[in-house]
Amino acid sequence: MRKQLTEMLKGTLEGIVLAILAKQPAYGYEITAGLRDRGFTDIAEGTVYALLIRIEQRGLVDVEKVPSEKGPPRKVFALNAEGRTYLEEFWRTWDFLAERIADLHEGEK
Repeated sequence: MRKQLTEMLKGTLEGIVLAILAKQPAYGYEITAGLRDRGFTDIAEGTVYALLIRIEQRGLVDVEKVPSEKGPPRKVFALNAEGRTYLEEFWRTWDFLAERIADLHEGEK
């Protein structure tokens, strides 16, 4: 099951992170901690940071450098209008797929 979970997360992690950012701006470690709090315990920080770079490059988030008490400034990510539009499409796609998968699963019983 672990391999299937990893593969499925690859396709959905971006939407999951955007959903976290829709609630409030956050920096990388906060996002990783939020994922872990929600049961995504096997997601590495490096995976989250690479994803944050991609969504920043695609213009889905705004980034602000905020001073840190420990070390260099933190990059705080906030979902912007383009990111909200993308997240809405993610949820429509998720609902579409979830309904069809549930239909298939019910058909097996």
